[in-house]
Amino acid sequence: MNRICFFDIKEQELSKYTVEVQGNNYKIKEQQEFPLSDSYYLPADAVSENMETVYLSLPLSSLNFRVLDLPFSDKERVREVLPFELDGMILGGAEGVIFDAVTIGRTENTYQILAVYIEKNRLRDILAKLSVHRIDPVCITSLELRHALMGFSLSKLVPPVFINNEERITLAVEEMKKPTVNLRRDEFSYTRDVVKTRKSLKVTAVLVIMILLILAADILFRILSSRQEIAFLRNEIRKSYLEIFPGERTIVNELHQLKSHIKELKGKEDVFIGVKPLNVLSELAQVEREGARFNEVTIDRENITLRGEAGSLSTVQQLQEKLKKYFDEVAISDSKASVQGKMLFTITAKERKV
Repeated sequence: MNRICFFDIKEQELSKYTVEVQGNNYKIKEQQEFPLSDSYYLPADAVSENMETVYLSLPLSSLNFRVLDLPFSDKERVREVLPFELDGMILGGAEGVIFDAVTIGRTENTYQILAVYIEKNRLRDILAKLSVHRIDPVCITSLELRHALMGFSLSKLVPPVFINNEERITLAVEEMKKPTVNLRRDEFSYTRDVVKTRKSLKVTAVLVIMILLILAADILFRILSSRQEIAFLRNEIRKSYLEIFPGERTIVNELHQLKSHIKELKGKEDVFIGVKPLNVLSELAQVEREGARFNEVTIDRENITLRGEAGSLSTVQQLQEKLKKYFDEVAISDSKASVQGKMLFTITAKERKV
């Protein structure tokens, strides 16, 4: 919930409205009246703590007006051309005033623009008197101007202006929502929030830099720790490699050299991982051959090849059946008669897995 103080300066009198704002709801919590001198010195009892957001309304008697005809009504464009339009109309030129503008009417091709301005010296004096009480209004407007714009005529801009208190409060709420004019412009612009934002950004930047430095230090520590761990692991890998290959003298890259040794060993796998010939021969010795004999026995990892001779084909077939007791996939791959009348045969089989 935000709290706003609205100072409504009238002729010889000051009204102070304390407003609580919640969303779009503006609620008047307190209303006070104070006498006021022509010099706009605020009474001491009109000042309270926690007055960060302050609006100030000036009476019509503090402002000056000019009516201009322009071909456009966009406020930003109007503000750009007003110094040139007003320069010849104001004593001392447009350089000595702060101005804003309101569209008050329209003809066929032009807009009627009401230029609202105040002398810089007078505005500077008002802000200086407020700053004594640490009051820095975010907006300087005029309730009486807003009232005059309702059914506008130039006669309404001539003081004195009579508006009852209830209507002034309603106008104050409308001004807080959307000011008719705001004379805090150019060199008199409200900057407190900007300064606060800059300070906050500076603090944030310092905190971000500190966080980045802490993160950088942590990353650096992790990098150094990782390098030490890597060096330790490389040393251990070298020790293990030398234990496996103690005779090797030149070590450039343990991993690549180990892969090379493994590849070399795989190439010699058949030499190091062979068959068990004694088991095969022991089983063959138990087979009753009945006149058949083996002339050649070839044993490798995949097959057993038996070549020999027998008295007849039926003897070879009986030998095949007997071999099935000790081996798997026993088959007669070849058989033919020799010159001596013997039957030459080739039987293939596979060692039985236990």
